Amino acid sequence: MLQEFKAFLTKSNALALAVGVIIGGASGKVVTALVNDILMPVIAIVLPKGDWREQKIILSTAKDAAGKVTENAIKYGDFLGNMVDFIAIALVVFLITKWLLKPAPETPAAPTQTCPFCKEANAIDATKCKCCASSLTVA
Repeated sequence: MLQEFKAFLTKSNALALAVGVIIGGASGKVVTALVNDILMPVIAIVLPKGDWREQKIILSTAKDAAGKVTENAIKYGDFLGNMVDFIAIALVVFLITKWLLKPAPETPAAPTQTCPFCKEANAIDATKCKCCASSLTVA
């Protein structure tokens, strides 16, 4: 059973997935700290002062038996605050990803021949079109 478990970890993507989850959790903390401690103070300069995240449109109020007032409200300030947070975090994740992941070098395209009937590109040595199954002349 131990050998099967070892084979499972080494031959499947389980180990890569586990490493990805761990690195994702760690980088999530870095992104959160970057957004909360560096980016949001700069954004706060542009945003209105005060408790704008607490803004709401009260639709109705009620009192329960204990005399506690409850509100039914549209909390648009909280929604807008969460949208600002999301955009800031998405921007930081995009920039980090762009910085860390370089694009793969472009490989030259394999030579192809075009089907005279449907104009589909086919491998240069193909004898039948992969789209319409017409006979192709080998170039």
